[in-house]
Amino acid sequence: MRKFTAVAAAGAIAGLVLTGCSATSTPSSDGPVELTMLAGFTGGDRGAYEDLVATFNDTHDDIQVSLEIQPWDSIAQTLPAAWATGQGPDIAAPNFDPNVLANYLETGSLLALDQVGTGEGQIDVDALFPAAVDAFTSDGTLYAVPANVATLQLYYNKALFEAAGIDAPPATVQEFQDDAVALTGDGVYGLSLAERETIQMWPILQWLEGGDIVGSDNCSVLDTPEGIESLSVWADLVKDGVAPVGLTGAESDSLFSAGQAAMQLNGPWAAAGYTDAGIDLGVAPVPTGVDGDVTLGSTVPLAVSAQTEHPEEAQEFLAWWTGQEAQKQFALASGFPPVRTDLADDPELAANEVVAAFAAALPSARLYLPGVPEATKVDTEGYIPLIGEITRGADVADAAAKASDTINALTGCA
Repeated sequence: MRKFTAVAAAGAIAGLVLTGCSATSTPSSDGPVELTMLAGFTGGDRGAYEDLVATFNDTHDDIQVSLEIQPWDSIAQTLPAAWATGQGPDIAAPNFDPNVLANYLETGSLLALDQVGTGEGQIDVDALFPAAVDAFTSDGTLYAVPANVATLQLYYNKALFEAAGIDAPPATVQEFQDDAVALTGDGVYGLSLAERETIQMWPILQWLEGGDIVGSDNCSVLDTPEGIESLSVWADLVKDGVAPVGLTGAESDSLFSAGQAAMQLNGPWAAAGYTDAGIDLGVAPVPTGVDGDVTLGSTVPLAVSAQTEHPEEAQEFLAWWTGQEAQKQFALASGFPPVRTDLADDPELAANEVVAAFAAALPSARLYLPGVPEATKVDTEGYIPLIGEITRGADVADAAAKASDTINALTGCA
């Protein structure tokens, strides 16, 4: 397992604690243990998380969990200081970026999870999505479990495909590019592509062409021949008008919802909204790239305060959350694939088109910048500005060289 590497602070360290939450609160001696939990699941899938906690409470008389949901940026501003001083919730999803866990580890804020195994109340690590386990492990010790796991797949508008005379979604990266061109016109973009304030889409495009962002030595590979080529192909397509420039994630979603884009890379959280918007929705695998199948995977960490008074009960909750019954409930309610790898043959999950589609991509899913020093800054100060420049006409080789200098300075690459 890899060792955590420090990344930039997720937000300002505020001298405030989270209202109503304390990792050192004492329950009534004759009542259940009461745990507090904080998370940033404010989107359309919020109800699935709330229902999961409600199910736990309904089935556990001796432990009760109170879930508070706040925006991710609010959590980033208050939780680091709260946990560092023994305040805050017993359990939290600190950030949607798993790399942020390194900050909490540096301040001694994370409980080492040692209730690991296949017994009752134990976290079945071997059944969990391996990339998530690796991301949440430092020096052989587990510090979080996946609150969720998601992959990105290809959403496509079946009606727009039919109107363009295309009878199936693209199966290869070349077909992906050709279809994006063919579907563009009459007020419709072939591809709705976000560059900022979003789960990253551009790394997938690079991976499909054999490129990458950072190598195994944490040095940028954007300015290598493979990196430049993988950026150039897609930058040229954007400049040719197959996708708009400068979209946020929300703007990209709105474009697809309005029927003004034929394809988009997105996660399971978007499916219900697109269907509600009247889109004749198709979900297909990300087309096969030059090196085989690949897509982006994401996971949100669920961790326990190092100073909770109830470490055993908190870990029992994490074990239940990642258990088979809970994960089946969550997957069917949210469309997310389970965080476990042993539910692939479950007939109800296999029959759910959205769950099955995104779960099928897990074997080829890669996390974004896992273990890269200063990963958050690598993204915000190096990679995102690069994409903005090359889609607006900057020379790709020059922009990639500049971004590489920025990234190498951040990661400490010699």
